[in-house]
Amino acid sequence: MEDHSSLFPQNNDSGEHPMPNLTPRHQELIPTPFGPIKPWAELPWQIKTYFCIAIISLLCVLGLTIVNLVNQRNEDFTVSLIQLIGIVFCIYYVTRGILQENRQELIAFVLAILLEMIRSIVNFSVMSKDVKPNVQARFIVILLVGLFHVICALCLVLGQNMMAFRVGGALESLQLQYSRMSLCFSLLTFDLQAQLCLSVLVLFSGVYKISTLHSIILGIGLFWACLKVTVGIIAIINELKPLIWIFVLQNLPEIVYLVYLLYKISIEWGEGGSLTLEAAAVFGSFISVVIKSVLFWSLFHVYRSFGQGLQERMFSSYGRIDS
Repeated sequence: MEDHSSLFPQNNDSGEHPMPNLTPRHQELIPTPFGPIKPWAELPWQIKTYFCIAIISLLCVLGLTIVNLVNQRNEDFTVSLIQLIGIVFCIYYVTRGILQENRQELIAFVLAILLEMIRSIVNFSVMSKDVKPNVQARFIVILLVGLFHVICALCLVLGQNMMAFRVGGALESLQLQYSRMSLCFSLLTFDLQAQLCLSVLVLFSGVYKISTLHSIILGIGLFWACLKVTVGIIAIINELKPLIWIFVLQNLPEIVYLVYLLYKISIEWGEGGSLTLEAAAVFGSFISVVIKSVLFWSLFHVYRSFGQGLQERMFSSYGRIDS
């Protein structure tokens, strides 16, 4: 009979260490509320360089956007404010994407960058010929920097991803659970970004006439969106099934509002003075519905995997869960 003992980790009592390719390397990861991340010293110098370039470039664009918010027309103010929100989320996406080797966050980063580039192209195309020379240089820079980030992020996405293995170990079922959980986190933040941008668009752009009561509802909706995401994160991290149902119910008012918003825009089309912003509101509503649909699908699979050991794999070695 063949001896297969070498294929399995040895007992620690015998003084042997478990084979590193069969167990999660928890001791080499840093715990965070969103799961473990890689130490900075473990990143290759190429990724360190790109990460620093990405953060510095995004912070520079963030500073320019804040400056542009001053003394702008209503439409320009709205666009810059949406761009500001997008840049903040891009910093979050690229940070988690690199430090957690998270493909989903990097894909969200690419999508966010592409949306910013599309927004810049649309805005530049509708500008008058007198204004275009003043912003042409900035427009070209945004496209070139955006294209650079898209290419580099896609290279990272196509690279090898070991974080799921390092957290879940050799069990492919746990690796799949970790990947789906990461997808839920990415969709939660992407959904929050979409909700914030859509609320800003409706509140400040004058897409259609809104009453004082409607403005108050939108203000409460911003708080509601942040609360909803917090509930979703806590529910997934701690594998709390009752909170998952509360999170799902929290999405229902947002879906009803999206339907109402599309109805109002359709009956008042063209009265807001900017077809570009109205089209952006319709596109934003559609994107929100798509994000929520994919989120519910992934959340359903994560919900079914609760209690199968992923939480212990992620946190037991950090002392957060008693083994």
